[in-house]
Amino acid sequence: MRLLLLSNSKIPGYDYLEYAIPYFIDFLGKNIKNIAFVPFAGVTIGWDDYEAKVKAVFSKFGYNIFSLHHFTNPEEGMEQADAVAVGGGNTFKLVHDLHKTGLTKIIHDKVLNGMPYMGWSAGSNVTCPTLRTTNDMPIIDPNGFETLNLIPFQINPHYLDKNPEGFGGETRDDRIKEFLELNKDITVVGLREGTLLRIEEKSMKLYGEHSARIFKYGKNFIELDNTADFSFLL
Repeated sequence: MRLLLLSNSKIPGYDYLEYAIPYFIDFLGKNIKNIAFVPFAGVTIGWDDYEAKVKAVFSKFGYNIFSLHHFTNPEEGMEQADAVAVGGGNTFKLVHDLHKTGLTKIIHDKVLNGMPYMGWSAGSNVTCPTLRTTNDMPIIDPNGFETLNLIPFQINPHYLDKNPEGFGGETRDDRIKEFLELNKDITVVGLREGTLLRIEEKSMKLYGEHSARIFKYGKNFIELDNTADFSFLL
């Protein structure tokens, strides 16, 4: 199983996905050419436009991106792909459409059988057992919180441990603690922007300049940077 999971698609000073291009190229290698794109998390952007936006990034380096929304039966699209990329947006909408199209099981099985998977934001969130550590508003009933279940822990993308002065709502840490109170056996990884996790079979490492925060029930969180081995979470 091979996964490349980004916290986000854009950071200041870089164009869309630009900061991650070296990671994409190294991850995909020279033999992968055709990448199936899942645009379903896009809500305020049309899926044709979303496809074009992602295609503009990858086509520069010889990769052929095609969106699964063009297929009446998206399984046919997956059969034409060497890898799959799942874009960010609203996680509830993404999970709703994954369930509706049957892609939840199709992608799960393909990735377990060796198809490389790339995701950012919501696309990383859905590799977890459930969507329950998303930051998104539940704008649609996803018909079940179950997601791709490719990794045994939860990711909180765009993790932020700072809050604006005068902010009176729950912090991100507060919300994760609430999750852990009701899900005591599940680990949560707070994945900061500009960072990503790369999983190769039973090995996992963090990339990027920031550390990740690891939350477990009843324990103080720990910070691990890109010198650490994250494989214990698998």
